[in-house]
Amino acid sequence: MNLRTLEADLGRRFARLTTNAVVARPRLWSLFRRLTRAQFDRLAPEWTGRRSADAFEALERALGTLPVSPRHALDLGTGTGLAAFAVARRFPEAEVVGVDLAERMVEEARSGMPPELAGRVTFETGDAERLPFEDGSFELVTLANMIPFFDELVRLVAPGGHVVFSFSSGPQTPIWVPPDRLRRELERRGFAEFADFESGAGIALLARKGDPL
Repeated sequence: MNLRTLEADLGRRFARLTTNAVVARPRLWSLFRRLTRAQFDRLAPEWTGRRSADAFEALERALGTLPVSPRHALDLGTGTGLAAFAVARRFPEAEVVGVDLAERMVEEARSGMPPELAGRVTFETGDAERLPFEDGSFELVTLANMIPFFDELVRLVAPGGHVVFSFSSGPQTPIWVPPDRLRRELERRGFAEFADFESGAGIALLARKGDPL
């Protein structure tokens, strides 16, 4: 095993360790935040090249079933912006915000902005644990290979809005949360109408936030 392969393997193991720890105990994020940011800052220049051609097909399938086009969408853990661009192309009337912890990822996303999307897609550096958006700001939130912070998701998604989780390599994705765990966490926070999607190795889960009583 050469050094580059070893580094990649260690990076995947660290991502899985971080995901498992933070999903189980969100307060542990404070221990992992700095190292996670450094890891993805380092990966930013080569991140787009690592994405397979079908990396977001399951996500696309889920987006294609939404009953209403969102006006405002948020892509958490946006990386170099590929999922945010997919959302913007799917919903031509939507304003899309991509947020990532790693500043260099955000720089790459901005530099890779397709000209036809420049007026509707913006990128910001931020921590998904707590974001500077008003309650219920988004009719759609997407997370592609991203650690979820469930309480913040509940706050951000508008009543009747949707959240989509996707994992490009299914259970082999370094950042991976099993669908049954996602369902349990979302159900007890008022989400319902779940739907599962598969494409190649990738999977996605769609859920709707309940309307206010």
